[in-house]
Amino acid sequence: MRASLKFSWLLLFCGIAAARAQEFWLAPRFFLPLHGRILVPMLAGNNFTGVRWRGKNSRLTRYVHYAPSDSTNLLPLVTQHDTSLATVTLAQPGTHQLALATNNAFLTFAADSFNAYLRAERLDNILLIRKQREQLAQPAREAYRRCAKALVQVGTGSSPGSTFNRVAGLPLELIPEQDPYGLRVGASLTVRLLADGQPVAGALLKVWCRDVKKNVEKIEIRTNQNGRALFRLSTPGTYLISTMRMTPSANPQVADWQSTWSSLTFGFASRTSR
Repeated sequence: MRASLKFSWLLLFCGIAAARAQEFWLAPRFFLPLHGRILVPMLAGNNFTGVRWRGKNSRLTRYVHYAPSDSTNLLPLVTQHDTSLATVTLAQPGTHQLALATNNAFLTFAADSFNAYLRAERLDNILLIRKQREQLAQPAREAYRRCAKALVQVGTGSSPGSTFNRVAGLPLELIPEQDPYGLRVGASLTVRLLADGQPVAGALLKVWCRDVKKNVEKIEIRTNQNGRALFRLSTPGTYLISTMRMTPSANPQVADWQSTWSSLTFGFASRTSR
């Protein structure tokens, strides 16, 4: 009976770890609208298949709409209605950026569950630290937060500014170095990963593409010493880039580890196919 109960608790903790490891992203209903207003759900899930985020919008610390010539704080809108859905007005042609960040939520994991989670996310550096600290048999307390960005293109004209690569100042941020809406099929896109403004080397980036037939493909790449990674836009569709970084917590009274998830979504319709 005790063994069965212990196994049940292990399954519970593993289930929590699996749910925690979901990607989080902004999913505009249209990435290439002509003008007007669009709905922007916040989704969480796996393999680029998500459901409405269950978190409260009171967790949001930042939500900004960067238009080609100005910016708008969306936080009062979404927190007032406390939904995971924002309506964004796109009055200017060109590339628009949406940038969002949350505060921390907290979880406690059994030792085996946390170690399995680290292996699944290939966080070998954290496993090594736990081993060096002789903590592999100890439970772990994790603080985790989310960052997400989306690029939306209005019309086919070029933007007067560089909204697509504007640094929003998120705790962990993916920044494209080319505007994907100005590229052709087969072109390469370079992204930078910054943590508190500094490049992150060796980070694992997961890249999904959902093509026009709804087929989903995934590749994985790592950032170089300058925090950059490069991949090809092989087909028109919708793209999701996601990554996660974990470090020892700066506040050990409340958590052992701080993890930050970050994502970038955009649509891609080759310049020759518009």
